[in-house]
Amino acid sequence: MFGYITISEPELKVKDLRKYKAYYCGLCRTLKERYGSLGQLTLSYDMTFSVILLTSLYESETQHSTHRCKVHPVKKQDMLQNEFTEYAADMNMILTYYHMKDDWIDEKKVSGFAGTYALRGRVKKIIRNYPRQSRVIQKELKELSEYEKEGSADIDKTAGCFGRLMAELFVYKEDQWEQRLRRMGFFLGKFIYLMDAYEDLDKDLKEGCYNPLKELRQKEDYEERCKEMLCMMIAECSAQFEGLPCLLDVDILRNILYDGVWTRYRKIQEQKKKSEDKSHDEKSI
Repeated sequence: MFGYITISEPELKVKDLRKYKAYYCGLCRTLKERYGSLGQLTLSYDMTFSVILLTSLYESETQHSTHRCKVHPVKKQDMLQNEFTEYAADMNMILTYYHMKDDWIDEKKVSGFAGTYALRGRVKKIIRNYPRQSRVIQKELKELSEYEKEGSADIDKTAGCFGRLMAELFVYKEDQWEQRLRRMGFFLGKFIYLMDAYEDLDKDLKEGCYNPLKELRQKEDYEERCKEMLCMMIAECSAQFEGLPCLLDVDILRNILYDGVWTRYRKIQEQKKKSEDKSHDEKSI
């Protein structure tokens, strides 16, 4: 469900692109240092965005280093790490743990049991350190699972679960920025959930899997309504962002919110157009 909150690379200055990659690589290294190779598997663009956002808002002291890795074994990569990199890594692990736990409880997936067993010891410590976030993540994932079992077509309810989950992750500490960060995370979380459902709909219909957009898909104005919902969510999120006193890396953050978040959407549209053109050509023949 993650991977939608990324940059629009062509529209980013070279120096900003390098810095973005350094944050991304820094999060990857932190996951490796704290949780090993299993931790690295949880790496996402979405949590990289949260690192940059919180670093900008709180102007945290950030450490720069260069390292080689399995992906880049020859050339050392720039890496940026700070307290928010560690926070994002911890949140990634909690999310992964509860997701795997639900997979085991709900569907008896062996991978869910194995992952839960492998992470239990490490995640217990994180849960003790972040009881507020852990409690909300567990609650919202459980509620979302129940809606999915029911086959709920109430998009606001299902997307709302993921929205409240992301809202809690964005609140690093309860201070004067809490409400704005919470609302920003809420709408961004709903955007992620809706985009994921939109991208997976054809596959889910084919495989008979749950998707909250199934009923809406039958409407003639399906595409327009989906885009309208996505635009509304990201507009609300961006409005909350503009109320934050972010100056550091603000060009990267705006690039993501105003352009990068639509990267996957544009690819989906391109694929649909190619598919339609191919179908049209075959009919003509």
